[in-house]
Amino acid sequence: MSGRLVLLGASGYTGTLVLDALIRRGVRPVLAGRNTAALSSLARDHGGLEFTAADAGDTGSIRRLLNPGDVLITTVGPFERFGLGVAEAAVQAGARYIDTTGEVGFVRTLQERFGRQAEETGAVLLPAFGYDYVPGILAGALAAQQAGEAGRRLDVGYFTAGALSPGLSQGTRTTMRDGLFLPAVRLRDGHLVEERAAADVHVFPVSGSRRGHKAGFLVPGTEVLFLPDAFPQLDSVSVYNGWFPSLSRAISLASAASHAIGKSARGRRLLENLSAPLIGKPGGPDSARRAKTRTQVVAAVTGRDGSLLSAVQLTGPNVYTLTGELIAWGAEQLRDRQDLDPGVASPLSAFGLEDLASGCAGLGLVPVEGRRA
Repeated sequence: MSGRLVLLGASGYTGTLVLDALIRRGVRPVLAGRNTAALSSLARDHGGLEFTAADAGDTGSIRRLLNPGDVLITTVGPFERFGLGVAEAAVQAGARYIDTTGEVGFVRTLQERFGRQAEETGAVLLPAFGYDYVPGILAGALAAQQAGEAGRRLDVGYFTAGALSPGLSQGTRTTMRDGLFLPAVRLRDGHLVEERAAADVHVFPVSGSRRGHKAGFLVPGTEVLFLPDAFPQLDSVSVYNGWFPSLSRAISLASAASHAIGKSARGRRLLENLSAPLIGKPGGPDSARRAKTRTQVVAAVTGRDGSLLSAVQLTGPNVYTLTGELIAWGAEQLRDRQDLDPGVASPLSAFGLEDLASGCAGLGLVPVEGRRA
């Protein structure tokens, strides 16, 4: 029997996008969060949804919300700070859990801390199920499937069509700023290693771009954690961000300087103070601004000799719109499917490549002609 859908963080920018996507699907979630006045207004605006007070910093308040089989959607970050107690409550309840994190370290912690316990309680944890990092996992899986056993190295690049910089949310700007201080995990020769973010720049073939290619700089990505399980022939996996391709090499140099200065607490505080004006106001782009950009993700697989064996490019809605739609689709799947194995799941291990590709296609995330596995 399916349980309720509970949306934690519904009044935030990403939360409202997820709520809108759920409502369009005919789903009426229970709204949860600290700001009950904002929740009350949202509930009224959507025809009288149920809402309740809950605090991501109080595991007990989340646990009291949940019953076995309920689906908890959380958009409350930073997840390293607010997410572990929320995930723990879902595990204790034997509930199903999905989040919007882009923090790879948080996902690794979920695997290490809650993987076995979730299997025991019957909980299913599906982290990082938005723009971070479903498109790259799908493109990477399609490219690895096409390359076959000869594929050894997978590189995934995230790009956009259209000018993204005027339409970044406060959360994205904060994450990008903080990312300069955090290591990027990559798979190299079969081993997970940590390197400085933006330490490497990679060029990808991108259909529809003016030059036919775009550059991106090294970033963390859950593709590194999940794809080698599905395709064990891959011994190297790296993820890159090319939102500002002409600045990728400059960002790499800036990252080196930030990393050096930020090694001390004093240097970190100095950099955070200097970059504070770049964070901007709360919120993010409206629907008109979002409509001006589209997602582009490229996955390329090479062989042992470095020869290109396959390249898959996906295109889809704006990064924020896509996150809202992906979370809504994933939450419905968690609610309705009884064949899911408990534990910390990836998009592939939860739904399989065929169903994942079909679900993403229904949201408008599709392969570009001539770049399909």
